[in-house]
Amino acid sequence: MREVLEPRAVLLNESAASREEAIEKCGRLLVATGAVAEPYIQAMLDREHSISTYVGEGVAIPHGVSREHIRRDAICVVRFPDGVDWDGDRVVLCVGIAALGDGHVALLAELAEILLDPDRARTLREAQDVKTILKELS
Repeated sequence: MREVLEPRAVLLNESAASREEAIEKCGRLLVATGAVAEPYIQAMLDREHSISTYVGEGVAIPHGVSREHIRRDAICVVRFPDGVDWDGDRVVLCVGIAALGDGHVALLAELAEILLDPDRARTLREAQDVKTILKELS
């Protein structure tokens, strides 16, 4: 997973007034790193409105299904220390995904394995530095 996560794609002290704003922050980070084109952000929002990307334990994994706007596989990590209301659930950590082809399936499976470990999930939610995020996701 480390090959798809750049240190500059990790933000640890963000805030968002809504899940849409949180998803937009993830999308903008993927755009800023050159992983996706701008229209991918709307694809992420559209996906969220069709089915929630909340996975439990304070984590959401927003992603779009618009492959034509993806330039390369990448993830971003955005931490919201105060949490974001995610349609009734509280999200502290968003892991945005962009993947060509079926790459998102492998990324989702790898993330699920990490997040199913309560200690690793807690470490990610409470991370205070980028090195901790990179270590836990590698």
